Amino acid sequence: MDTLKSGSDVLFILLGAIMVLAMHAGFAFLELGTVRKKNQVNALVKILVDFAVSTIAYFFIGYSIAYGVDFFSGAELLAQKNGYELVKFFFLLTFAAAIPAIISGGIAERAKFNPQLIATFLLVGFVYPFFEGIAWNQHYGIQAWIKTLTGEEFHDFAGSIVVHAVGGWIALPAVILLGARQGRYTKEGQIAAHPPSSIPFLALGAWILAVGWFGFNVMSAQTIDKISGLVAMNSLMAMVGGTLAAWVVGRNDPGFTYNGPLAGLVAVCAGSDLMHPMGALVVGLIAGALFVYMFTLVQNRWKIDDVLGVWPLHGLCGLWGGLAAGIFGTKALGGLGGVTFTGQLMGSLLGVGIALISGFIVYGALKAIMGIRMSQEEEYEGADLSIHRISSTPDRESNW
Repeated sequence: MDTLKSGSDVLFILLGAIMVLAMHAGFAFLELGTVRKKNQVNALVKILVDFAVSTIAYFFIGYSIAYGVDFFSGAELLAQKNGYELVKFFFLLTFAAAIPAIISGGIAERAKFNPQLIATFLLVGFVYPFFEGIAWNQHYGIQAWIKTLTGEEFHDFAGSIVVHAVGGWIALPAVILLGARQGRYTKEGQIAAHPPSSIPFLALGAWILAVGWFGFNVMSAQTIDKISGLVAMNSLMAMVGGTLAAWVVGRNDPGFTYNGPLAGLVAVCAGSDLMHPMGALVVGLIAGALFVYMFTLVQNRWKIDDVLGVWPLHGLCGLWGGLAAGIFGTKALGGLGGVTFTGQLMGSLLGVGIALISGFIVYGALKAIMGIRMSQEEEYEGADLSIHRISSTPDRESNW
C-alpha cells in the first residue's frame, strides 16, 4: 500500500507539474498576441530561455534556500519513494519560473535580452526562494511570529502572494527603470495606442493559462490524499467572475475580457482551499474589475508603460487575493476558517515589500552596470530583427 500511495503521489504531482509547465506556453502566447508584430519572436524565445535559466538557478541554488534540499546525492537515494522528491522539485520549479515569465510581459518590446537572463537567475536563485521559504517552509520563525500575534499563520495555498504578487511587484520597478516605449507618450501629453498584434494568439495564451491553472491550484495539495474538489470549484468560480467583470467594466474589449479570467485565478490562489464557491465568485468579480480599472489608470493617467499590465494583474490582484483569503476564508463568510485578516495583511505586505525592494536592487544594479534597455534604433527596428535576426513572418525566402 505504501508503494501504491507513493506512486499515486508521484503521478498526481507530476501531472500538476506538466500542467503548470504548459502554462508557460500560455505566458508566451499571451505576450506574443499583445506586443507588436516586430517583437513576437522575442516573446517566444524569452519565455523558453527564461525557463531554462530558472531551472538551473532553482536546481543548484533556489530549492536549497527554500527547502534545505539539494540534489548532490546518488541517483539511488534520489529515486526513493518513486522519485517523489524529484517531481516535487519539478512542480515547485514551474512556480518559480513563473516569476520571470510574469516580468517578461511588463518589460516587453524594449528590454535587452542578456541582462534579463541575469535578472532571472538572481530572482529565481535567491529572491523568490527567500520568501518561498518564509511562507511555505517556516523559515526565520516569521510564520510562528504572525501566528502568535494574530492567532493564525499567513495562508497562501497556491501562491497569490508567493508567486503572483512577488512577480508583479518585482516587475513594477523593472518597468519604471526601463521607461516607456519610444513614442508611447508625447511631450504634449498624448498617448499613442499600440493595439495587440493578434487577438487570436492573445486568447490562445489566456486559455492555456486558464486550463493549466487547475493544475497550479488543485495540485498544490502535493499529495493525492489532500486533493480537494473545493479548490477546483473555487478556481472555476473565480475565473468566471473575473471574466464577467472584465467584460462589463472593459466594455467588451477582447484584451480586457481575456485577461479577466486570469485576474480572477490570480486572486483565488491563496484561499482556494478555504473559501465557499460564492465567496470565490465575489473575489473573481472584484479582481476582474480591479484589473481593468488599474490597467487603464496606470497606462493613461500615471503613464507607466507596463505592456501586458502585469503589475495590475499579478501584483495588485495577487495582493487582493492574499487579503481576500482572510475575508472569504473565514467561517463567518462561509469559509473553512483557520485564517485571520490581520495575519493575511502582514504576510502579504511582507511579500510585497521583499519583491519591491529586490526589484529595485536587481534591475537598478543591472541598469547601472550594463544597461537594460535596447538602443532607440534597435527598439524602432524591433526586438525580433535586432536580437534574433528574423521576424515572425518573413516576407520572402532568404537569398543564399
